[in-house]
Amino acid sequence: MTTEELEENIEMGELEMEGTIDYLQNELKKVRAGKASPSMLSSIMVDYYGSPTPQKQVTNLSASQGRNHSIQPWEKYMISPIEKAIMTANLGLNPQNNGDIIIINIPALTEERRRGLVRQAKQLGEDAKVSLRSARHKMMDSVKKAVKNGYPEDAGKRQEEEVQKMTDNFGSKVSSLVEQKEKDIMTV
Repeated sequence: MTTEELEENIEMGELEMEGTIDYLQNELKKVRAGKASPSMLSSIMVDYYGSPTPQKQVTNLSASQGRNHSIQPWEKYMISPIEKAIMTANLGLNPQNNGDIIIINIPALTEERRRGLVRQAKQLGEDAKVSLRSARHKMMDSVKKAVKNGYPEDAGKRQEEEVQKMTDNFGSKVSSLVEQKEKDIMTV
């Protein structure tokens, strides 16, 4: 393995770790914290003329008064497919329509439900850390393979230290994101 290949593998590992952080941030947005947030509904796909379409491409969505979502379809006949999509998304939300807009009331979270959401957020964080360790393992293997093929041993040790430092930095980002979400969930 050449020096360029090693650097490329480490760069790919870093990109994988950054992707893990991005994925975690998106998944944590979906864990509701008892407040209305447009990101809660970002993953909903609506049947639009026979093709699944993200709801944000067929509606205007607003979160009002902290506990309500108002969904204004661009086309009036889309109210029923949007309601159906929300129900099948299994988010625990019950849409109501008045013929023009869909209103979703976000119920207040019980203490037990808050703790369940915290567990869910922590599990997402743990999954992210597993992904980081996997990327770290691949990078370390690349370094060891390079040393075995003639790369200087002391330079290999420095690379391993850099990879470990990178992993620790990304791990602390994961912990920080999960702690912030936990604080968000537990705030009444």
